[in-house]
Parts: sequence; structure tokens; C-alpha cells
Amino acid sequence: MSTRSRNRAFLGASALAAAALIAFLAIPLIALVTSVAPGHLPELLTSPQTLDAVRVTVEANLVADALILLLGTPAAYLIARRSFAGRRALITLIELPLVLPPAVAGIALIVAFGPNGPLGGALAKAGVTVPFTELAVVLAVTFVAAPFYLRSAISAFAALDGDCLDAARTLGAGRFRVFRRVALPLCAEALRSGWALAFARGVGEFGATLVFAGSVAGVTQTLPLAVYAELPVSLDSAIAIGILLLAVSALILLVSKLPSLWTD
Repeated sequence: MSTRSRNRAFLGASALAAAALIAFLAIPLIALVTSVAPGHLPELLTSPQTLDAVRVTVEANLVADALILLLGTPAAYLIARRSFAGRRALITLIELPLVLPPAVAGIALIVAFGPNGPLGGALAKAGVTVPFTELAVVLAVTFVAAPFYLRSAISAFAALDGDCLDAARTLGAGRFRVFRRVALPLCAEALRSGWALAFARGVGEFGATLVFAGSVAGVTQTLPLAVYAELPVSLDSAIAIGILLLAVSALILLVSKLPSLWTD
């Protein structure tokens, strides 16, 4: 077989493989979107239970995202720009929730924040109960979503040109000013991408929330939990919520790919 024939055969096989994979990924999504008539969606998505799930999901993710950004950004910068003993071990610890089964994450949170846990015991003495409350939803989302942002932020800050930061310092800028005026703008794209992944993971969180916070309508039931609750009751309602989550996920991915909106 000639080289040209081998190239054609390779391109043909690659095209078939790509088509098969794309079809496998696209067909379930298309089937989901077309399973319910568009005119029927408003009625399904405005039921009291669905609206409560939307509220709980939005509130929990807004608080969790604020915690992730406010605490995670300076933490990632410090880890990325400093060399210290145990740095790799610390990064591995931060990344563990990425591969931890969601149910195990929920159990870990219960053990930590339960009344007999190292954190929950102290909170219980102060009269604060965490498991199966709105706070548990926030903590579950933060626990599973934060590593997505931290991993991206650490990589971005580590890739910064040290000479650029040093030049800003020699011009009289303090550490915080260098961080705010130099490091953040240069890493804005990567930080936004990491935030988008973290937000999408938080919105879709199911296992850890179910184990740690439960699924109480209007209190701890998020949209993914509402899908699970609606499946045996109304398949159309579960599909409608699934379409809503799909639309939100698509929007998040589009936002993460927009040109930088960072301003001074």
C-alpha cells in the first residue's frame, strides 16, 4: 500500500472514530432536549418544588463561590509562588476531592462536622448544627468545587514570569499591589476558566450533598437532588430540570471561553 493510500486510510478511520465519539456524546443530549415540548417547559419549571430547588442551588453556589474566590485566590498564589517542605503533598491533598467518590466526600464531611467530629463538636457546643442544614449544602459544594479552582489558579500563578513580578517590586509596589495589579490581570483567563469549572461542578453536585445535607424540599434540595426526587413521580419534570441544568452548564462553558473581561 502506498503512502498516500495509508494516509487516506488513516484519515478515514480517524473520521469514523471522531464521528462515533461525537455521536455518542451528542445523541443523549439531543434526546434530552427534545424529550419535552418547549411549550411545556415553563409549566414544569415553575412548580413550587422546582423553584425552591432553584433558590437553594443559587444561594448555596453564590456563597460557596464567594468562599472559593476570596480564600482560594490568595491561597493559590501563596502555594504557587513559595517553595516549602511538603508543598507537593499539600497540592495532592487539595486535589484529592477531585477523585474522591461523592458519597465518600459526604461521609467525610459528616465525620468532620457531625456532633462528635473535630469541627462539628466545637460548633455543637456553640449551638450550631451543620449536617442536614442549608450550611451543609454550602460546605458540600465548596468541598467538591474548590479543588477545580485551586488547581487552575495554582498552575496559572506558578507560570507567571518571576522577573515581571520582581520588576514591579523594584518600582516600589508592595506585595499586595503586585498581586492585585500584576498577578491577577495576567492570570485572569486561567482564573475565570477555573472558576467556571468550579461553578459548574458546584451546580451539578449530587452525592456529597445528598449524604451530608439530605434532600429536604425548600431547605437542602438542590436541582440535581430535585431530578432524583422527581424521577419516580414525574419523568417530564425530571427531564425539564435536566434541560435547565444542561442550559446552565452550556452557559458556564461559553462564559469561560469569552475574551477577558478584566479591567483595572
